[in-house]
Amino acid sequence: MLEIKEVTNKKYLKEFVSLPLKLYKKDSFYASPLIKDMMEHLTDKNPFFKRAKAKFFIAYKDGKPAGRVAAIVNYAHLEFHNDSVGFFGLFECINDKEVANALFDKARKFLLKNNLKIMRGPMNLSTNEECGFLYEGFDTPSMIMIPYNPPYYNELSEAYGMKKVKDLFCFIVDVPEKLPVKIDRVAQFAEKHGIRTRTVKLKNLKEELYAFMEVYNEAWQDNWGFIPITKEEIDYMAEKLKPVAIPELVIVAEKDAEPVGFFGAIPDFNEVLRRLKGRLTPLSIIKALYYRKKIQSIRLLLFGVKSNFRHKGVESIMIREAFRGAVRHGFKKCEFSWILEDNYDTINLTQIVGAKKYKTLRIYERRID
Repeated sequence: MLEIKEVTNKKYLKEFVSLPLKLYKKDSFYASPLIKDMMEHLTDKNPFFKRAKAKFFIAYKDGKPAGRVAAIVNYAHLEFHNDSVGFFGLFECINDKEVANALFDKARKFLLKNNLKIMRGPMNLSTNEECGFLYEGFDTPSMIMIPYNPPYYNELSEAYGMKKVKDLFCFIVDVPEKLPVKIDRVAQFAEKHGIRTRTVKLKNLKEELYAFMEVYNEAWQDNWGFIPITKEEIDYMAEKLKPVAIPELVIVAEKDAEPVGFFGAIPDFNEVLRRLKGRLTPLSIIKALYYRKKIQSIRLLLFGVKSNFRHKGVESIMIREAFRGAVRHGFKKCEFSWILEDNYDTINLTQIVGAKKYKTLRIYERRID
């Protein structure tokens, strides 16, 4: 007995958001977002929905929740790319082809009704957030805002006729006491040509992230899947990042007081979330405060250099300053992710600091018209 229901009220939304807790109950690698935060994220409080719309569906098999999916029409993407692409995301499912196909069908039909011709995903909810299924690297837990799923999700996607459209790579490196000489030499070259760096002020994080928005919207505009970020989305991001950000890990590079590069790494808060199981109670708050001090790793989340300043040492000077901050705070590992498989400049940069590829995320698509 298989039934698909659309999320139409708060009760169903909570069931939609909570479903992974049941699927991953015995999986020590899974880190659930906080249920309350995720529920808010899927409402109009999220400025993403000012430029998009979505439907959420839950699959029930024999009366029990067995899977979920979101179908997403992203008007910002359509305006920028004009490619008739719609998206699926937030996919979770038991290992059952019938259930997965029924969920994919619901997403496909919604996108067809909106005159779209291609279904691509997963996007949770866009390329500016989590995207892709974990495809390689199941032997270690994923870091903050990097997808985690069982291997069979890829098999279910391919069985539905989806094909790979893009791979995203994750690289990891032990935080060294000293970076390679080449990094410091190139950083000094940048300094001689007037590049300066500064750390951000957390109390003004919204305004500080506007520098990132300026750099990102210029630096990434030719990248696959790019969607410009708005000020409202930056404000929303700042509220989410402020509790976990460390100023010494968020670096702005400037030339004549104008931002030309941005580097933002955050502690891997998944190390804490894996212990909270999606619930924020008085006891879990105590746990969070305790385990936050024990976080070992950081993830490079925000990174970009304006096109006119690439290959002029801006990347190196930001990495040098951020790694100095990582050492001061005692972090042991740094992940560079995610990086498009054909972004060779950034991949080469990870090689210079000795990082190794250890995870691959895969994005799929299929024609639906």
